Amino acid sequence: MKIPATAARIAALTVKEWIQIRRDTRSLILSIIIPSMLVLLFGYALVFDVKHVKLAVVDLDRSPLSRQYLEKFTATEYITLTRFLKDQREIGRLLDTGEIILGIVVPSGFEREIKRGQTSAVQVLIDGADSTSAMIAGGYVRALTYEFNAELHERAMRSRGIVSVKPPVDVQSRIWYNPELRSKNFIIPGTMGLILAVIAALITSLTVSREWERGTMETLITTPVRPHEVVIGKLVPYVLIGLFDVVCVLMVGYFVFDVPFRGSFIELCLVSVLFLVGTCSMGIFISSATRVQVLSVQLAIVTTYLPSFILSDFIFPVRNMPIIVWAITYVVPAKYMIAIIKGIALRGVGYSVMMVQIGFLALFSVLMLILSIRNFKTTLPSS
Repeated sequence: MKIPATAARIAALTVKEWIQIRRDTRSLILSIIIPSMLVLLFGYALVFDVKHVKLAVVDLDRSPLSRQYLEKFTATEYITLTRFLKDQREIGRLLDTGEIILGIVVPSGFEREIKRGQTSAVQVLIDGADSTSAMIAGGYVRALTYEFNAELHERAMRSRGIVSVKPPVDVQSRIWYNPELRSKNFIIPGTMGLILAVIAALITSLTVSREWERGTMETLITTPVRPHEVVIGKLVPYVLIGLFDVVCVLMVGYFVFDVPFRGSFIELCLVSVLFLVGTCSMGIFISSATRVQVLSVQLAIVTTYLPSFILSDFIFPVRNMPIIVWAITYVVPAKYMIAIIKGIALRGVGYSVMMVQIGFLALFSVLMLILSIRNFKTTLPSS
């Protein structure tokens, strides 16, 4: 069976590009090894679980009840009691130097006021330099104090002969998809989408500009190749490399960080191909527009890394952004890819649930492919 001329030329260009990738050791390392290394780095370094909050206490009451209250903060891994102080002014000094994040002052007369049925005010001082850690640390204090109050009420009821009291409202919560609330379970899938966006555009941004700088583009455009054949021929090996990166990143997440994968691997690969076609086409579009490798790399980083990191709903919630910025996030493809990865990996849902995200990715891929083909010039620039 005779192979069509177009398919033969695309295959030849694909083989040529693959040989060039193999000869360029730096690009090969960047495209194959770096993604897995970045996942390891993000997985270990980017952690939102607030544990071992350093606590200092000042117990001005020194009563059995105050000691019982403070013991609540020693029985959890989320708070580490580091200092027992005699003067509450020392807490300010420790907060200034960053030695502690949390300080608690139990007032004198704590036990006496509680036994009288009055409310005793416990002072809590929190380092607010890190607003997220401060908010979570304050939540820990409120939860432990609520538990302490519940025990006191139950003890008081028993002393009056009331064995059990049923609360009017019983909240039975169940957390789906991430019961332990492990931050790695959403960091690793988000990192996967971020890395694919950056690496795919970065390595393809060198393809056309490298040809122009090395002088091989003149030879290429003298052959009977068409723009779409060149773009597709250059696109295929990088999409395959991107799929290899997808498998590597999933293996690192599953075996190293114990991130669950509940959905269909085939569906994730198909969506990844769609995303890679769009991001690689964008890289080729940048490369053919600039024709300079340094400028191509800079533009690829600016147009992929910053939007993907800030505007993809990966780290920063887009709902809290101004409406203008919030509207811009709808044109960031990494936003949809990260949502799809989380849906397939963590929730185990299929394509039928995520047709909107897939539709946006398909639109992005087709648009970037058309732009890269139309922007590719088969004529020498006029100097």
